[in-house]
Amino acid sequence: MMGAIPFTLYSRVWCHLCEDMLAALQALEEPGRPFAITVLDVDADPALEARFNELVPVLYGDPDGPELCHYFLDEAAVRAYVASFSTAAA
Repeated sequence: MMGAIPFTLYSRVWCHLCEDMLAALQALEEPGRPFAITVLDVDADPALEARFNELVPVLYGDPDGPELCHYFLDEAAVRAYVASFSTAAA
């Protein structure tokens, strides 16, 4: 089994779009290819709130890498990220 595929979701506690994106991301997990999803509350960190403001939810694979999507899950972008992560790990 491969290691967990990392994701970082910038979110807000009261945000229904954030809940929807997390659920949609979790639905893409496959047996043997788990996701390690870190959910960060932008309201808990002034720097994150200033950076993302009303853009949340925002999904990154690598938090230092490019944004995968915001507001709604981009399934194609997530699948491409997962595929490239798997290829790089092979």
